[in-house]
Amino acid sequence: MSSVSLAATSAPRSVYGVAAQFGSVEEIMAASARVRDAGYKKIDAYPPFPIEGLAAALGLEPTRLGWVVLAAGIAGGLGGFLLQWWANTTYFPLNIGGKPLNSWPNFIVIMYELTILFSAFTAGLFMLARNGLPRPYHSIFNTPNFENASRDKFFLCIESRDPQFDVDTARAFLESLSPERVSEVEL
Repeated sequence: MSSVSLAATSAPRSVYGVAAQFGSVEEIMAASARVRDAGYKKIDAYPPFPIEGLAAALGLEPTRLGWVVLAAGIAGGLGGFLLQWWANTTYFPLNIGGKPLNSWPNFIVIMYELTILFSAFTAGLFMLARNGLPRPYHSIFNTPNFENASRDKFFLCIESRDPQFDVDTARAFLESLSPERVSEVEL
């Protein structure tokens, strides 16, 4: 029975990553660039407000959200035009005052509204899907003092799914960046 409890206590803990807490924008920006330059790829930062250039410092690639929203907006505008064109020329044509059946200036308001509608819904849904939301729980919430990430502290996490991740090496590297605190994040 003692061998079972010894094996249970010596089993490795599952770790999400190693997180460092910083106190200013300059510190998190410098640390992000150094972590990226060290070759880590699976890293993320948790600041209390958006920081210009943080995504580039982390080495994140630009998103294609703009192109998807543009395509959806064009599809919405064309869909609005084609719907009105079909309704006025084929399904229920009315000759009012000698106007042509395909009087496109009358279609502009509906085309504009459908462009905005398709773009807005696509941006919102694509953003939710890309961010993995809704997510009521994330392992990063286990980081000590992480509630201050929404107030005045900046966190940087090297995730365990990074190919070169080692708990001790990552911890030592983050400690060399002079953070306020370094801690392991459990799953």
